[in-house]
Amino acid sequence: MTKVSQPQKAAPITGVNIADCCDAAALADLASDAFNTQTVDPASITISDPSAFVSSDKDGIDHLHLLVENLHCAACIGKIEGYLKAQPDVVDARVNMSTRRLSISWAHSKADPAELMRGVAALGYPVAPFDPADVAKSTDVEDKRLLSALAVSGFAAGNVMLLSVSIWSGHAGGMGEGTRTLFHWISALIALPAVAYAGQPFFRSAYSVLRNGATNMDVPISLAVILASVMSIHQTMQNAQHAYFDASITLLFFLLVGRYLDRRARAKARSAATHLLGLQAQAATVIDDDGGYRSVRINEIKPGMTVLATQGERIPVDGEVVTGTSDIDTALVTGETMPKLANPGAAVFAGTMNLSAPLTIRATDAADRTLLSEIVRLMELAEQGRAKFVRLADRVARVYAPVVHILAALTFFGWLFLADAGWEPSMLAAIAVLIITCPCALGLAVPVVQVVASGRLLRSGILVKSADALERLASVDTVVFDKTGTLTLGQPLLSGGDYTDTDLALAASLADHSKHPLSRAISHAAGDRDRQTLSDIREVPGHGIEAMLGNQRVRLGKREWCGVSANTHWSGGSELWLTVGQGKTASFHLTDAVRSHAKDVIDQLKSLNMSVELLSGDTPEAVAPVAESLGIETWQAGCLPASKTERLSQLHDAGRIVLMVGDGLNDAPSLVAAHVSMSPAGAADISQTAADLIFQGTSLSPVVSAIRIARQSTNLVKQNFGLAFAYNAIAVPIAVLGFVTPLVAAIAMSTSSIIVTVNALRLRMVK
Repeated sequence: MTKVSQPQKAAPITGVNIADCCDAAALADLASDAFNTQTVDPASITISDPSAFVSSDKDGIDHLHLLVENLHCAACIGKIEGYLKAQPDVVDARVNMSTRRLSISWAHSKADPAELMRGVAALGYPVAPFDPADVAKSTDVEDKRLLSALAVSGFAAGNVMLLSVSIWSGHAGGMGEGTRTLFHWISALIALPAVAYAGQPFFRSAYSVLRNGATNMDVPISLAVILASVMSIHQTMQNAQHAYFDASITLLFFLLVGRYLDRRARAKARSAATHLLGLQAQAATVIDDDGGYRSVRINEIKPGMTVLATQGERIPVDGEVVTGTSDIDTALVTGETMPKLANPGAAVFAGTMNLSAPLTIRATDAADRTLLSEIVRLMELAEQGRAKFVRLADRVARVYAPVVHILAALTFFGWLFLADAGWEPSMLAAIAVLIITCPCALGLAVPVVQVVASGRLLRSGILVKSADALERLASVDTVVFDKTGTLTLGQPLLSGGDYTDTDLALAASLADHSKHPLSRAISHAAGDRDRQTLSDIREVPGHGIEAMLGNQRVRLGKREWCGVSANTHWSGGSELWLTVGQGKTASFHLTDAVRSHAKDVIDQLKSLNMSVELLSGDTPEAVAPVAESLGIETWQAGCLPASKTERLSQLHDAGRIVLMVGDGLNDAPSLVAAHVSMSPAGAADISQTAADLIFQGTSLSPVVSAIRIARQSTNLVKQNFGLAFAYNAIAVPIAVLGFVTPLVAAIAMSTSSIIVTVNALRLRMVK
């Protein structure tokens, strides 16, 4: 079945509340936000006049884009959006977590933007006019803090455990009470500062949720660590035989390992929209009515202004060509293989490359309404709208913390009143319950499999960028491919024609002076063949290149321009003709080579009961032969970014789970919108950033390999969850009955983590 769609500009994007789309874990992570936010008097905040950054549309709505600081989680976003939407004149407000962009819309002249900015700042989120350069400079400070805490806890745990081994040996070897107490105090000097520093991620989180009358998994962790430390100090002061500093710091170390592995996996999934903003021009050359030239910021461009686009630079705005004729490389936006000719009156788009000659362009849209900006909005909307993968551990977290607290409290009072054991043994039993139920194995169940699977895939030339990519990939039942640069290599190659070696050398002599992709293909095919000496070389945009060979004119280009009257046209790809004077002619056929093993990959996907589709921005004449040769029955040509995301939405509504494989800028929104996405290593930077996985080489085989390993990984994750739950089912009753000390509880908890890790390593042995 053949489907052909025509390119059309993306529709305006409406707002979405990202807080409604986030999972329980994100809401549970509001720790540092609530802990650090301070109440600020709005009147004390000074905001510079933002009116220069306000834009208006034809519907009478004003828009302001701001950069927000101190964003940590969905709770931050919900707080900001809730405040702004409560303002009487605000039509819409939405925050993108990845780009930290806050977009506010209100009825024209009905709201004071400075007041809105001041209100957001008063919530604890400083704002400034949005500048893509500021986004690119941002760093993840929290990751650095977590790594520092991990290093401190690991160093302290190693040293305290060495002292503990000495104490344990001394119990059987006659160590004196004074020596044992000294070792306990040395352990305290090492462990307590380390606990105070390394436990901050958990302490801040616990304090934050408790202030808001809630609880999360960090509360029992913090409680166990603090109680174990306090009890250990008390035991040391009493010259007791046992202290549990090793339990406190070792517990923190293992928990931080799990949290750091998870955050590192998440950190690889950089926002594609953040990098895409870097493609937007920061300035443009405007031609005034008096003919003068001046450079202005891109956000100052208004419809009707005349802009100069020189040869070799990206066009800064959407507009209409006024003067000049040039070839425009639209591959990043439309995915078309060949450049398009732009004559006076032709529409051009921001982000496309002007190849051949200078153009003057009359802007038809403001900078924030260009096709490139629409692609950014599509990607941000897709990031906000795609429900995050809710892990089983996150769902358990909703009931885990209160159950642990109740169980520990029942253990304490049961031993205190029913067994009449005294407060110290009762407290030790309660601490053991808190420690032994710490969700370390549960927390490692997913990250450790991800790390092992990522390493295995990396050895196969596949990079996993997104934290939950493998989990999502395992459930895929439909694969959608882009054509140019994905199913094909995106590089025209000389595949045939009617020419001799002498003709090819002469054609290369002309082609060497052009940047056109077809010319580069001719030059590459000619290799080191001797070139002819030419004069008066001139490239004619949209037609070809000509020169003088002695006293004869030679041309390389389109059939009509070269004066060829042949009645047959080659339909298998592109063609170039060479003419010498009024006599000799030669033809060159060029095709976009299909990736190696592409047909085998399509067949393997079908054998896995997957549907396969092809969406391309190229022409139907270029798409049809590729689809037919690979056995892809469902395909669309002429797709712009909105067309591709619309098709993915249709598949989603039909209950399909889609893997998108693409490489161009035009694929970036659909890569983000798909359930999971892959991109080749030679893709545009923005597509590599948007994709969840990247594969190396010219073969498509990694697509099938990734799916199979993802399914194996998912099975191991389920096994790890089973092991973690089984551990709790056995260990918790033993702790409640008082058969374990806090140290034994920490060792048991660590053992469960080791078992989970070893099980994950089995992935390396699976064929």
